[in-house]
Amino acid sequence: MPHYKAPLRDMRFLMNEVFDYAGHYASLSNGADATPDMVEAIMEGAATFCEEVLAPLNLSGDQEGCAIHDGEVTTPKGFKEAYAEYVAGGWQGLSHPKEYGGQELPMSLNLIKSEMMGTANWSFTMYPGLSLGCMNTVMQFGSTEQKATYMPPLVSGEWTGTMCLTEPQCGTDLGQVKTKAEPQPDGSYKVTGTKIFISAGEHDLAGNIIHIVLARLPNAPKGTRGISLFIVPKFLVNADGTLGARNGVKAGALEHKMGIRASATCVMNFDEATGYLIAEPNKGLEAMFTFMNTARIGTAVQGIAHAELSYQGALPYAQERRSMRALSGKKDADQVADALIWHADVRRMLLTQKAVAEGGRAMIYHAAKLADHMVNGILENDQAKYNRYDDKLGFFTPILKGFLTEMGLESANLGMQVFGGHGYIKEHGMEQIARDARIATLYEGTTGIQALDLLGRKVLLATRGQCVRDFTKEMLGFAAKHCLDGDPVGRIAREIGKRAIQWNVLTTRLMLRAAKDRDTVSSACYDYLMYSGFVTMGYFWALQAQKAKALLASGQGKEPAAFYQAKIQTAEFYFERLLPRANGHKQAMLAPTRAVMQMDKEHFSFS
Repeated sequence: MPHYKAPLRDMRFLMNEVFDYAGHYASLSNGADATPDMVEAIMEGAATFCEEVLAPLNLSGDQEGCAIHDGEVTTPKGFKEAYAEYVAGGWQGLSHPKEYGGQELPMSLNLIKSEMMGTANWSFTMYPGLSLGCMNTVMQFGSTEQKATYMPPLVSGEWTGTMCLTEPQCGTDLGQVKTKAEPQPDGSYKVTGTKIFISAGEHDLAGNIIHIVLARLPNAPKGTRGISLFIVPKFLVNADGTLGARNGVKAGALEHKMGIRASATCVMNFDEATGYLIAEPNKGLEAMFTFMNTARIGTAVQGIAHAELSYQGALPYAQERRSMRALSGKKDADQVADALIWHADVRRMLLTQKAVAEGGRAMIYHAAKLADHMVNGILENDQAKYNRYDDKLGFFTPILKGFLTEMGLESANLGMQVFGGHGYIKEHGMEQIARDARIATLYEGTTGIQALDLLGRKVLLATRGQCVRDFTKEMLGFAAKHCLDGDPVGRIAREIGKRAIQWNVLTTRLMLRAAKDRDTVSSACYDYLMYSGFVTMGYFWALQAQKAKALLASGQGKEPAAFYQAKIQTAEFYFERLLPRANGHKQAMLAPTRAVMQMDKEHFSFS
């Protein structure tokens, strides 16, 4: 199994030298405590916890999995102790209000912590990870009483939370939700229905589990306009905050999954369970988007987590394993064969993993800054500020979730490929990374759903392409400033300028075509998302290359010169070997829908 080591050097490079997190935190109303010393202490502490506590449980947790008996779920050996240590360290409340027991630090710090945790042990990370969306939903839409009741134990980690959306008859199409909520004389509701694929729906880590549930009120409008949102606790909560009777919610089964086997994914049965309305009646889906967007950013982190972990496993193997001689001549003359890393194709795979992990990390860290500003809008009661940054983050969310999880899965498979046949054997741990990564492109909206959200909702309907124009304006500004620089940064900057213009042209062409052929959006959206992802990652690699070049020239970098040189060389690899994939997506998205839609459905038959 790869021995996880937190990539603190790369994290510090992005935070301190590329994105100026110190200045960013100084500008936030909740950033005063996020001093450089505090941030460093948090990163070091998180790294130690992840390396020494979570990482050793990754393989054993996969091998043991979870167990269920009479509706009670037991997590793998060591998980309960690890979670207790997590709670004792105050990690859950890192970015939540002090009035509820949190530390009220910027949200980005929690996301950075989550990246380390997810890379070390994604299955474990899902238990506290699902609680974050629950807390955010209660914070934004809950009543004063609901916040007082549920936030303190959720913030401490004493309780955990879930999101209960999917049902047997519907996945993404939530308009088909059938779970019912009947009003009661005391103002509560009786919630009845079945939810599936509920991560952390039942487990033995926390004293209570707070379910956020989509359900329909009597006589509610059909479709998504008739969905309401409810808080349904596993145990009812007494007036004094102590736990009362067991509620009518129980795990009916555990899903038998391909990966993340140590994460309890449950079928949850609600049998007249007592629930409490949160947000306005019939507007539950709008409130749930707060939960879903949080989850989608967290899932995007999984893309870089698996790329990083697979790279950390593949690199040492490629340096130690020997096979044949390099085509350019002997490299390790005193050995029976040269190390794998001397072979160009192996380097291609390793550099792809490195480029995805470090390029994706830069994309996430940029988005994390937007999330900080969005949260500040809530804290400052500035709705205009919240909306502005929510829109900015909303544009990036489907790109981050869709593109990074697809590339993370590819990177996990490349890690297996570097090992050859040994990568297919469980004892090395590489196949587990690939299995764990596979779900990331599916949950919280498949890649196709993210693509439809990006092109159909965010780009065409909501902004008529303005969100693309706003972001590419930044790209063009970078290109104009550095296009005359010496190679390779100048060459990279010129390519960024070309791609910025091309992205706008493609958006306009699809907009005009969709006005005549509605199927254009669905047939082109996947390629549009992947094109957007490759170009966006290219921009963030350009930022890293330019900063590395400047620090090399000034001699003021905090890392060894070799680190910055490697940054520039990885950026060159990305622009020469990975960014050209965008051209294929460009050609595909512009192809007519006829080839996709002309076949009669009966002709798909294989009989």
